[in-house]
Formats: sequence, C-alpha cells, structure tokens
Amino acid sequence: MKHRSFLLYLPVALLLTPFFLAPMAVIGTESFSGQQGIGAEYAKVVTDQGIRTVLYNTFYVAAMVTIFSLLIAYPIAYVLARLRGRWATIGIFLIFLPFWASTVIRSFAWMILLGRKGPVNSILVGIGLIEDPIRFIDNGLGVMIAMTYIMVPFIVVPILNGLRAIDPNLPRAAAVLGANPWRQFLAVTLPLSMPNVAVGCTIVFVTSLGFFVTPSLLGGDLTVVSMLISEQANRLLDWPLASALAIIVLLLTIIIFALLRFSQLASRRKGKAQAGVFA
Repeated sequence: MKHRSFLLYLPVALLLTPFFLAPMAVIGTESFSGQQGIGAEYAKVVTDQGIRTVLYNTFYVAAMVTIFSLLIAYPIAYVLARLRGRWATIGIFLIFLPFWASTVIRSFAWMILLGRKGPVNSILVGIGLIEDPIRFIDNGLGVMIAMTYIMVPFIVVPILNGLRAIDPNLPRAAAVLGANPWRQFLAVTLPLSMPNVAVGCTIVFVTSLGFFVTPSLLGGDLTVVSMLISEQANRLLDWPLASALAIIVLLLTIIIFALLRFSQLASRRKGKAQAGVFA
C-alpha cells in the first residue's frame, strides 16, 4: 500500500526535479561562488543600503497591491456568489476577460491611461476635481494601480469558492436570531470566508513579489527585486549576487506559505476544540 502511495507522487517528482529543484540547486550553488568568499553575497544583501531599499520597495508594493486587490475583489466575489445560472457565468467570464491580453499589453495600456495627458487625468481635470494632472507614472502609484488591476482575478476566485461553500442556512439562522444583514455578514459570512481570503492574499502577495514587466514600464526610478536580479545577471554579469537575491526571495516565499499553513492548522484545531465544547 505504501509503495502505491509513493507512486502517486512520482509524476509530481518527475515534473519538479528537472524544472524546479535542479535549477534552484544550481542557483543556490551559484549564490555561494562569489569571489569575496562564501556567503559574501548574502552579507552584501543585508548590509547594502541600495539593495535594502529595493527589497523594501518590492515588499511595500506587493503589500499595497494585496490590500487594494482584497478591497476590490471581496465585493466582486460577494456579488458573484449570489448570482445564479447564466448571470453567474457572465460575471465570471467578465472577470477573466482581461486574461485574453498579455501582461505587457495591459501594462502598456495603463501607461496610456495614466499619462499626464491620458484619459484619467483629462477626466479629473475636466470635471474640476484637480487643477493640474496627477503624476501617476514613474513614482510607484501607477505600478500599484496596474498590478492591482492584473491581480484582482487571482484573489476573486478563492474568495468566491469560500463564499459559495458557506451553508446558506447559517446566515438564515443568524437572521432568525435577530441579526440584521450587516450583522449576519460580520458574524457569519466574513469569519467563514477568512481562510479563503488568506489563500487569495498569499497568492497575490507572492506573485506580486516577482512582477517584472509592469514595474519596468510604469515604475520609472522605482526598482523592485526582479529588475535588480535581471540587471545583475544580464548587464553586470554578477551571477552570485543575482542568485543570492533569488534565493532570498524564494526563502521569504516559503516562509509566507509556511505561516499560511500554520495559521490554517491552528484555525482547524480551534474549530475542532470549539466543536468539542459544544458537543
């Protein structure tokens, strides 16, 4: 029986070994091959102010994109969860419609929309909301707007699945007990959807850490870690430092997923404990 269970993992192992584990092993080895000694590249990442600033920019942008995506995606998923039949299909189709265009095209479109003479500034100036055009591009603001637009579908799906899995009798029971719709949402729907919210936020945050095209087109002087890795590997040919940066981002990603897993397990144990109390 154990041998049969092992065979189930064989396709995954055959896929991960040549296309993930082996490249990561090469990058990990390369990160310790600097001329200044083993571990010098990692020390440089920690001590260099410029690299620390790049890491801060990367995590700040990823965090803000995650927050903005959640604020936009939750109401969308909430409405979609209540649609049925053809309207639900149309709603999900519209959510994924932007995927028909590549990230490059969508990012370039935002360059036009957010330009000083673009439609967004023209409308804001035209309605008298602002006097002078806002500088969206080359300061990080446009990057976060475009990345949020790109990442919203990635967080809508897990939240939508979570909302659809909630037993409709639970909000009804809360209503019978006197809770108004807002109280039903805060006491029942929101807590039960939080595990899926955490999954969606993790997907958006981790994916945002590796964005390259959008920050390159709209970021101007804003540098994120993917751009720094590309510069070190392709222009400066400093492969050890580029590899060390890649390994650090990978380790941080693993830590984030581990924290998510631990929180899920803790939440599951807490639920079982509460069920035991009420049993």
